[in-house]
Amino acid sequence: MADLSLLQEDLPEDADGFGVDDCSSESDVIVVPSALDFVSQDDMLTPLGRLDKYAASENVFNRQMVARSLLDTLREVCDDERDCIAVLERISRLADDSEPTVRAELMEQVPHIALFCQENRPAIPYAFSKYLLPIVVRYLADQNNQVRKTSQAALLALLEQELIERFDVETKVCPVLVELTAPDSNDDVKTEAVAIMCKMAPMVGKDITERLILPRFCEMCCDCRMFHVRKVCAANFGDICSVVGQQATEEMLLPRFFQLCSDNVWGVRKACAECFMAVSCATCQEIRRTKLSALFINLISDPSRWVRQAAFQSLGPFISTFANPSSSGQYFKEENKSSEDTSVEDKNRTRDEEVPEDAQIRPEDVPTDPTVCNSSVKLEGAPDPDIGAESPRKPPGDSSLPCPLSSEPNQEAASHEDDKKPGTCRSACRLEVGASAQDSAPLDQELYNSFHFWRTPLPEIDLDVELEQGSGNKLSPEGLEGMPEATAPASANITMATRKELEEMIENLEPHIDDPDVKAQVDVLAAALRASSLDACDEASEAARRAPRDELPGCRLDHGTAGPLTSEAVENMESTLRYIHDDSDSGTSGGCSPDEERRAKVQDVVPQALLDQYLSMTDPSRAQTVDTEIAKHCAYSLPGVALTLGRQNWHCLRETYETLASDMQWKVRRTLAFSIHELAVILGDQLTAADLVPIFNGFLKDLDEVRIGVLKHLHDFLKLLHIDKRREYLYQLQEFLVTDNSRNWRFRAELAEQLILLLELYSPRDIYDYLRPIALNLCADKVSSVRWISYKLVGEMVRKLHRAAPPTFGVDLIRELVESFGRCPRWSGRQAFVFVCQTVIEDECLPMDQFAVHLMPHLLTLANDRVPNVRVLLAKTLRQTLLEKEYFLTSASCHQEAVEQTIMALQMDRDSDVKYFASIHPANTKISEDAMSTASSTY
Repeated sequence: MADLSLLQEDLPEDADGFGVDDCSSESDVIVVPSALDFVSQDDMLTPLGRLDKYAASENVFNRQMVARSLLDTLREVCDDERDCIAVLERISRLADDSEPTVRAELMEQVPHIALFCQENRPAIPYAFSKYLLPIVVRYLADQNNQVRKTSQAALLALLEQELIERFDVETKVCPVLVELTAPDSNDDVKTEAVAIMCKMAPMVGKDITERLILPRFCEMCCDCRMFHVRKVCAANFGDICSVVGQQATEEMLLPRFFQLCSDNVWGVRKACAECFMAVSCATCQEIRRTKLSALFINLISDPSRWVRQAAFQSLGPFISTFANPSSSGQYFKEENKSSEDTSVEDKNRTRDEEVPEDAQIRPEDVPTDPTVCNSSVKLEGAPDPDIGAESPRKPPGDSSLPCPLSSEPNQEAASHEDDKKPGTCRSACRLEVGASAQDSAPLDQELYNSFHFWRTPLPEIDLDVELEQGSGNKLSPEGLEGMPEATAPASANITMATRKELEEMIENLEPHIDDPDVKAQVDVLAAALRASSLDACDEASEAARRAPRDELPGCRLDHGTAGPLTSEAVENMESTLRYIHDDSDSGTSGGCSPDEERRAKVQDVVPQALLDQYLSMTDPSRAQTVDTEIAKHCAYSLPGVALTLGRQNWHCLRETYETLASDMQWKVRRTLAFSIHELAVILGDQLTAADLVPIFNGFLKDLDEVRIGVLKHLHDFLKLLHIDKRREYLYQLQEFLVTDNSRNWRFRAELAEQLILLLELYSPRDIYDYLRPIALNLCADKVSSVRWISYKLVGEMVRKLHRAAPPTFGVDLIRELVESFGRCPRWSGRQAFVFVCQTVIEDECLPMDQFAVHLMPHLLTLANDRVPNVRVLLAKTLRQTLLEKEYFLTSASCHQEAVEQTIMALQMDRDSDVKYFASIHPANTKISEDAMSTASSTY
């Protein structure tokens, strides 16, 4: 239509001179002008001439065609700089077209033209900045919505491809966007400009964002007239926070975020809930815990159901921002510890033993059972004249948890052994019982070991025994029992650090003071705190009178008796304080009362209110009042929450995980099935065997939609189990061949992929007895894609069994391949045998001399097969694969002679396709493509 209208519009003025009026001419021939005449006239024009001709046309479609052909015109004239500049000037004039469709079409071509200008920068320098960028910026405020949208997309594309210079961004782009967001600007334009500013912030970087975008963004967050602007700001708040960093976020953005979270429009609050995790990642741990947590609780209890729904979806991701690698049991890098607070002697003594910076703690190195070692107490002993009074002080990085109890008989040896492990023992205090200088020496520093890390820690508590600071002697309970003469002093000395930690623990327990058991623990800690304020010597007797015997249940000692601290007293004290930290294994809490079960879910990694809300996501009432798929969101984020809490707090999530695993919605169970292998890595082998294996077994018998999640990561999960437990699943692998829908061939293809990975986990006998039948079954599948993967599986199986000592299983497998497929009465089976041989050759699953002995004789017999498809594939395999191997190129053996004779026979085959593939050079075709096409033909 465009070409036709063009022809009708641009006819020559003297066209009337041709036609019927010319019948009286000498030739008496009627000359009618054709369209080809005018096309040839256009071909005679220069590219600039054609551009000028159609750009001046009154036909809108012609001008649209000019906009589409601008890039082609530039390529035609790229050799001449003046012509390129002329084309760019025509673009500037075309940008003033009154038709919006022409302007929109032009803007769609700008990114491509800009890229061309960048590639040809030496010929047309500054072309984009001078001619194209002003058009893009001007169109951002165009009256037509389509033009504005295309210009916004073009601007983001140009920024993403880094085609706009930094100077142009600061001087030409940002000022225009700031102007478009002025209070008197058009509402739609203002909203779109704010969105563009937020999207371009990650592309322009922190400096430009802080100087030119952040101030106006903060103003837009408080736009009282338009909630659309506030909603856009809230939706992109996380992106801005991630760009400007922690300091600017906490100083300038957080106050605005608090305002947006309490906005009177629910859409704004919902947008805040959706970006909460990104905002949390840009703040420090203290603000995250003290301010953002309370703010998030408000969103969870919002009157609007849509806000609550978005908040619960973001709850798991928000909890994951509290993750601390040092407490999650996962890989982490230990920062170099500051040695300012350590003595000079300690510096010199431990310099060579300092933990390397890239040391990592692996989950398998950290046991989860707190009973792996016997408990003992380290007490500060009386001063010894042979031991220096100065003891090593706590490094500045140590905080939060009291020191765990050590059980190694030889403390010095244990210390040196622990020095080899990464991480530091997060201890706050040590109670040390003194004996003699010859028994033990003060530990230089408490370094990390797995027992210390997971052991239920004990705070320092006034035991009404006389202790003096300065001694470095340490004794285990065994040593104490063997020394009845050793006496403990009669007063307590608790360090300043210990008092601070007691105050923190009391503060953490105060929100739950209504619970009688919690109140009792607070009273115990308060008594210890009061005792810590007394002088060790001057007020020892007064402290003994004020502290009643029943303040420390289970730790009652005779105030006037200086006796050793027995292991029974230690166990009693440990049971009294177990609830404070709640790090013990909850697997031993069977038969607990409801109150005890509730207290078992208390932890100190994330604010307890957040965890309680997360655990409530499995409540059936939540599905009615919040979201019908809230359980799915809970299951989706559970691995992240488990990683945040650490395996020591898995007991807080165990019941929730079991509830989700038995949920009526298969989508919830499917979500867990896809992530159970990740959760197993987080929990470690012991908890996995105890809590995840039963659920894993249930998933194996579930719907196919759930089983596929287990199957896709079968190798990842089984490799985490003990070898004996792993072997139990050999009997269940056969069940994966049975599916609810026989047409679900992708399920069987995934099984073949996983079996290839499982070969490394099992012994040759297990492979032969259990995996071999499944592999051979898959090789005869109805779908070619399943068979193709199964051939690779059989090849890898041949490799593994042949390398085993002795290779008996490998020989037996080859013999079964020959019997089941090489001599199969069905031609598809014989073709499968050729495919297996081809895979073995290509992947070198067998040495060529062994292949020539065990497989090649049976392969060559198929040259006389009655089905042409088998002979075609044999010709491809011999010509394009086997003869490419060096063994058959260099050796003049009987095997090579047999191959050549077979190929000659195939070259004289009665089938033309067999002749072709037996005669051509191997480089002319690709075996994989031809083989796949042949395989597909057998479906």
